[in-house]
Amino acid sequence: MGKRFQFKQFVVDDFSCGMPVSTDGVMLGAWAGNKKGQNILDIGCGTGLLSLMMAQRFPSHRLTAVDIEPQAVKAASENAVNSPWAERITILHQDIREWEPAERFDCIVCNPPYFNSGETSANDRRAKARHSHNLPHNELLERVSALLSEHGEAHFILPAAEAETFVDSAPSYGLFTSRKLLVKATVQKPVSRWLFTLDKHPDSSYSEHTMVIHDQGKYSEEFIALTRNFYLKM
Repeated sequence: MGKRFQFKQFVVDDFSCGMPVSTDGVMLGAWAGNKKGQNILDIGCGTGLLSLMMAQRFPSHRLTAVDIEPQAVKAASENAVNSPWAERITILHQDIREWEPAERFDCIVCNPPYFNSGETSANDRRAKARHSHNLPHNELLERVSALLSEHGEAHFILPAAEAETFVDSAPSYGLFTSRKLLVKATVQKPVSRWLFTLDKHPDSSYSEHTMVIHDQGKYSEEFIALTRNFYLKM
């Protein structure tokens, strides 16, 4: 049985694909920017959560979502069709490493496979969604550099250790960090996630902030402000 998650303006049904709705995905979809252009690419779209969030936030933009896992493509397609923005979202069954679209994208969003080492899930779909064996981070950076327009931005979320390695590797692919949000579960805990933006300009202005999700047993004001347009009870 799959799981359904009701947001304020749309529903996500995971149809038993590898990656259900997560706080990480919601944070990225609410945080990712889009300064210029009209086309957005969602790499490794899973259920289509990020595409739906970006469609809600940017009502005049076209979205293309790709995934290598057939069940994820089915889930994302169904969720897009059942959303208010079906005519603006295209879901493709593609291996990003081999895909050569005719256009370059002004905004890329990606909640990548996280883990470079450690035990993989016995569930093949879950393993593809969580582990970078099928999409190593160096190959992802190479493809993002090729698919991003000259003045575009790419937005990611990763666990802190993996994010640091990813960001340190990015300049080798002509990508540079312009924005970063460091996320802590509580004030006392260390940073667990990085949300970060890469672009093609090493002289870009740089901003960095820290956000705590839970403050004194409830959601922090910052987290509520970030996600209130999506979560039902915010």
